[in-house]
Amino acid sequence: MEHVKCLIIGSGPAGYTAAIYAGRANIQPVEYCGMQTGGQLTQTTIVENFPGYPEGVDANQMMMEIREQAERFGADIRDGVIVKADFSKAPYVLTTEDGHEIAADTVIIATGASAKYLGLEDEKKYNGMGVSACATCDGFFYRKKVCAVVGGGDTACEDALYLSGLCKKVYLVVRKPFLRASKIMQERVMEAENIEILFEHNATGLYGENGVEGMHVVKRKGEADETHYDVAIDGFFLAIGHKPNSDVFKEWLDTDEVGYIKTIGNTQSTKVPGVFVAGDVCDPNYRQAIVAAGTGCKAALEAERYLQTLR
Repeated sequence: MEHVKCLIIGSGPAGYTAAIYAGRANIQPVEYCGMQTGGQLTQTTIVENFPGYPEGVDANQMMMEIREQAERFGADIRDGVIVKADFSKAPYVLTTEDGHEIAADTVIIATGASAKYLGLEDEKKYNGMGVSACATCDGFFYRKKVCAVVGGGDTACEDALYLSGLCKKVYLVVRKPFLRASKIMQERVMEAENIEILFEHNATGLYGENGVEGMHVVKRKGEADETHYDVAIDGFFLAIGHKPNSDVFKEWLDTDEVGYIKTIGNTQSTKVPGVFVAGDVCDPNYRQAIVAAGTGCKAALEAERYLQTLR
């Protein structure tokens, strides 16, 4: 069985940053990239809010550069997915999809979270061409344009309000005849002059030549007065939640009701000594690349200190 000092699982900003710090600390980190090399960020186009890129940067290029930085400091970055974890005793045993077992003195979980989509083919077709699951990431590109936000909870209302400060008009597409958001968020959305709430509506598709130009909607689906029509929009934002990629670890770690891994205090430590977590898999609130990178740094520093206690 292969034995490593530090195993990093996931390759978004959190995982790669953890690899940079662990590599510089000379603890020879091994990192498995997971299902999506580069993380969620690779599904967007231009990143304009990450420090160091005054003109913005292609998301895939940025992730490649962070990866190269980690490799420069000795990180062993591998393709592959971790499908099993045994945290019953140290060193901890992790198993890849092809059955390779690794014993690790420390583990940094940076597997991220996956945005929930409606399941429309058009979401894939227009991904990066008008479809987004992050209003704060991509809203800037829709200044003075018309956008739609799908969802009826706090996240959807927050996204709609954020976009209302940038866009000419925002449609909030709500499946139910009411909002699930907190009362204060409902009031703010209702008071925003350029937000129009489409209650009892479902988006059924998108259309456009070189990007999103509109959405197909159905009102009161399944009812006698069901009606179908189109709404002209430039951007289509999903805000129906995220699923943290934590299933492999739930047997051993504490999670909240959604699945976000719980940390101890203001650290990246979990309840298992030597197992740390970083990025969106433990962050239901911010979900920003710069925040994920910061927690990746913290996790690596904590892993280094933990290893010192084993000497």
